[in-house]
Amino acid sequence: MRHQSSATGRSTTRPTDRPAGQAAEQAIGVPRFTTRLSGTRRGARLARRLAVQQFAEWTGLPHGCDAAHAVALVTAELAANAVTHGSLPGRDFRLTLLLPSEPAVHEPAPHEPTPSEPAVMRIEVTDTRPERLPRHPAAEPGPPDEVSGRGLLLVAVYARRWGCEARDAFTKTVWAEVPLCAGGLPSPASAKQAPATAGGQAYEA
Repeated sequence: MRHQSSATGRSTTRPTDRPAGQAAEQAIGVPRFTTRLSGTRRGARLARRLAVQQFAEWTGLPHGCDAAHAVALVTAELAANAVTHGSLPGRDFRLTLLLPSEPAVHEPAPHEPTPSEPAVMRIEVTDTRPERLPRHPAAEPGPPDEVSGRGLLLVAVYARRWGCEARDAFTKTVWAEVPLCAGGLPSPASAKQAPATAGGQAYEA
């Protein structure tokens, strides 16, 4: 899997403190960060750290805020699933982070103000197993005492929306959009209903 970046983008941060192959860009007004990471647990841990670092650079919010916590958890789950279910020997996975502008929820009447959804950070993790697609966590719930198989439940709680795309015959991308404001994040009670179990979500064989 080759690292790709937009030819029209311009660098928004100096990548001197990042490993080779990482880049933060701004393409057509959308801040974008992309890097390749090894298909290992170490690579998954690095993905989480880089996501929180980029979140702080883009938003100016502290690493310990609720939104940063949500970004860290969602990135950790997606990266762990890529390592566990999407890894082939010697192949990396790709982490892409974006800060898209939010469209209007509906077309307003001429006299109405233009509504908008809360800002989000979009997290994309691309691996090399397009034939192994994640099943929705509500489709086949596991036993209550099962210690794995709940990874995407956590993603579904913290992300405003998430999905999976097989963009070509060689890769698939699992993505999630995490709200950056407190009003768009889950309450502590709802979050506790989806315990963090990194990399445990069931995938199609």
